[in-house]
Amino acid sequence: MLAVLVSTPSAAHCDSMSGPVVKDAQTALAGEKIDSVLKWVGEDDEIAIREAFEMALAVRGESDVAMKVADNYFFETLVRIHRATEGEGFTGLKPADSVDPVITAADRALKSGQGGKLADATAAAVREGIYERFADAYSKRQVAEQSVEQGREYVKAYVESTHFVLGVNHLVTSGPSHKHVEMGASL
Repeated sequence: MLAVLVSTPSAAHCDSMSGPVVKDAQTALAGEKIDSVLKWVGEDDEIAIREAFEMALAVRGESDVAMKVADNYFFETLVRIHRATEGEGFTGLKPADSVDPVITAADRALKSGQGGKLADATAAAVREGIYERFADAYSKRQVAEQSVEQGREYVKAYVESTHFVLGVNHLVTSGPSHKHVEMGASL
């Protein structure tokens, strides 16, 4: 969870087969109603999504293979355009199990309406991250003048510690950007 918190970008999961964009796309295709996916794109991109949706619907009934190809075409088009609205490139759909556990926890909290456990885990992770980095920098500061190598080790720990705190502070005061980052941090 720490890496997610201190990086300005949020962890990506909209490009996962189990992410909310693809889930809404599956619902739209199954019900042949597009409205559930239009929230993921801006008005300027709505025509392109409607066209991709209509093309997918037109061939889905041809065969199982045609359905799979059509569905994937629609998923990829929707996710690619969604990511572009966030200033990110599309690197392909990810497997269903590729969602970072902290994103799963955040989604679960949103679904249940209970954010307390997520907030507690997040606060604990930040506290632990600050203490770990502070302790490392402090101990290396004590011997930083004994050699150039030890001085460099201190500077590295100092930079990591101060940048961590700065990153947390930026998130608290400014909020995250909408850019995504791939990572494997967990609670």
